[in-house]
Amino acid sequence: MTTLERVVGLVGRLGAPVVDAAVGLGAATRFFLSVLAASTSCLRRPRLVVRELYFIGVLSLAIILVSALFVGMVLGLQMYDTLVRFGSEDIVGMVVALALVRELGPVLSALLISSRAGSAVTAEIGLMKATEQLSAMEMMAVPPVARVVAPRFWAGVLAVPLLTAIFDVVGIFGGWLVAVPLLGVDDGTFWSQMRAAVDFRLDVVNGLIKSLWFGVAILFIAVHQGFHAEPTAEGVSRATTRTVVRSALVVLGLDFVLTAFMFRGFEGMG
Repeated sequence: MTTLERVVGLVGRLGAPVVDAAVGLGAATRFFLSVLAASTSCLRRPRLVVRELYFIGVLSLAIILVSALFVGMVLGLQMYDTLVRFGSEDIVGMVVALALVRELGPVLSALLISSRAGSAVTAEIGLMKATEQLSAMEMMAVPPVARVVAPRFWAGVLAVPLLTAIFDVVGIFGGWLVAVPLLGVDDGTFWSQMRAAVDFRLDVVNGLIKSLWFGVAILFIAVHQGFHAEPTAEGVSRATTRTVVRSALVVLGLDFVLTAFMFRGFEGMG
């Protein structure tokens, strides 16, 4: 084998993953556009969205409530232990609220929903493909993207911000439960410091906007993986695993980008 042939082979091996990634990105973009094009049917049949909203949102309430309560309690305990060293334990409510509405609420809610609801959506659509239910819909002139994919996508996009708001409220209550009754922080100081520091538009609204983007990313990954899963038990299992892993990575990466723009994280850099 000549040197030129070795170089060409090496370039081909290095370029193959790039080409595959570009092809996959293009296919995902086409699928996303097809979901958007089929979304008008959701407006004509809102029952489909409401049913999936119950599955994704209401059935995720238990894990959201329990997780938020303990996260808030741990935050209150940790922040008090840190702040009391500087004589600033009165601002524990402010710190807990800002940490939840800006960061922990949107991110943890998204990770929990991707683990519970996102994986379930992928498995459900993947099993429908494996049992040829999607093919049967096409034979009956029922577009599976409009009937199966779009309602689940939009229900998840609506559910994530709502669950994030609940997470924030319950988490703040958990922080209050530890700081005020257990650790002796003044009740009025706890709430007044929080109200003075937390801005509705900059903190609460931006946190909910972040959760909205997380919902779009999570549910798109879930429906895309399920719709394009191999029609076997092993294929559905791999698609479900990819949904959880990719959703977590995308949420964390997207969180940095959104935080940098929303909260001016790049001010003072270089």
